[in-house]
Amino acid sequence: MYQELGINPKVIEMCNQAEKELKEVFAKIEEQEQKNTLKVLSAFHEYQISEVHFHSTTGYGYNDIGREAIEKVFAKVLGSEDALVRNQFVSGTHALTVCLFALLRPNDLMLSISGIPYDTLHEIIGIKENPSSLASYGIQYDQIDLINDDFDYEMIRKYLQKHSVKLIEIQRSKGYSTRKSISIEKVKKVIEEIRKIDSKVIIMVDNCYCEFVEDLTPVEVGADVMVGSLIKNLGGGIAPNGAYIAGKKELIELAGERLTCPGEGREVGPTLGINKQLLQGLFFAPSVVASSLKTAVLTSKVLEQLGYEVEPKYYDSRVDIVQNIVLHDRDKLIQYCQGIQMASPIDSNAIPYPWDMPGYTDQVIMAAGAFNMGSSIELSCDAPLREPYIAYQQGGLTYASGKLGVMKAITELLKLDDNHETE
Repeated sequence: MYQELGINPKVIEMCNQAEKELKEVFAKIEEQEQKNTLKVLSAFHEYQISEVHFHSTTGYGYNDIGREAIEKVFAKVLGSEDALVRNQFVSGTHALTVCLFALLRPNDLMLSISGIPYDTLHEIIGIKENPSSLASYGIQYDQIDLINDDFDYEMIRKYLQKHSVKLIEIQRSKGYSTRKSISIEKVKKVIEEIRKIDSKVIIMVDNCYCEFVEDLTPVEVGADVMVGSLIKNLGGGIAPNGAYIAGKKELIELAGERLTCPGEGREVGPTLGINKQLLQGLFFAPSVVASSLKTAVLTSKVLEQLGYEVEPKYYDSRVDIVQNIVLHDRDKLIQYCQGIQMASPIDSNAIPYPWDMPGYTDQVIMAAGAFNMGSSIELSCDAPLREPYIAYQQGGLTYASGKLGVMKAITELLKLDDNHETE
């Protein structure tokens, strides 16, 4: 069976042994999956989801009862007052952009307290010059870096006492950085500290990659609004595109008017036949996230056994579905990503190479033979081509396919090691 994928017998043996040693870790992931499944099912029952909610609208999308039901279900699942869940969002970055432009006005100050945000936000904020950025509208930006993977509480307190901040941004997942992702406990603690000084500042959390990994969401621990993509966790690998913004009702209303137009806001937006996929994707999401976490844990354990630096470790508490593999070698990074592609269900014959991508300073390699283009909840691996050459792996629609993908990637990596030894 494994010969069809050309997987090294040594790798098969390592992964099978690792699985036996990971039973307790996997059991905890499955327990979380059960909790999240109950949460989703309860929301479906509360809002009496039925086939009528699958129906499509076109044109302006007036009176789309399916769209309205979906947003109520998402709000319930996420523990928020309201939610904006739309296929009109082209990405999580787009949803973050809509949220920022909706909540900030000229001369307002935005403060990131988790260091510099993800690369694709640089032109949006104005860190990298762009005539359409927040900075071009006179919106100011500043940041406070993390210290030892935690918030700099003293600096945050001093900054808020000295400056009038309109919006604080927290990015939970690491992005293309070497820091650790931020747990919900740390988010809760920093929000409590912020509220001691400023009760009105808007706290916005970029929650991409983190949904269904822990018990609570950012809005359940005091955040005003949070944002995520539907081709990541909550789409369950079924939603073909889209994103969500969830939080306080008045902020969601503002986001709706920025997504469409003032006066129409959330009342428009045709669903174009996507309702069933969004609902079904959310229903599958707890299981798919669990598969992704198991795949990441297996990857961490085996790659560490092979002598590579990994983060998180297999025994660490997980915050998101992302697994870092520090390869310290350009060729190894490319080879590992290509191995992931070779075991993908779609475009397995394609060979990914680094290339220039919009929104990124460095060349980026992306391996993702996915049913939905660019989906990060399906097994994928990507990285900027820069030191220390870290592979950022995420996803796995099923654990079985995720395991196969990882075994193939490791097989390709070992081939490169063997060639180096021969040379």
